[in-house]
Amino acid sequence: MTRNSPLDDPAAAAFAWARWRRLMAVVAAITVLVVGAALAWFWASGEPVSVHFYIAITLGIAGTMLLTGALMGLVFLSSGTGHDDAVGPD
Repeated sequence: MTRNSPLDDPAAAAFAWARWRRLMAVVAAITVLVVGAALAWFWASGEPVSVHFYIAITLGIAGTMLLTGALMGLVFLSSGTGHDDAVGPD
């Protein structure tokens, strides 16, 4: 039998999701910096590469970082609100 989750309270849920969105904003800003640095590094190398290479690098780095940040943020949200304790054994 599961107990009520702290996320059932609208105020607690709103606070938790706002914190998750702030984390995602930070992760997105860091992602933009990392992608920009990677693209600048490859461009400065002077090697002739296709535009498809730059697209693949951008999508690969951004997708990996954003997905990792989103999943990590959900783990923090679940653990930080006590939602994990509500699902555990009695």
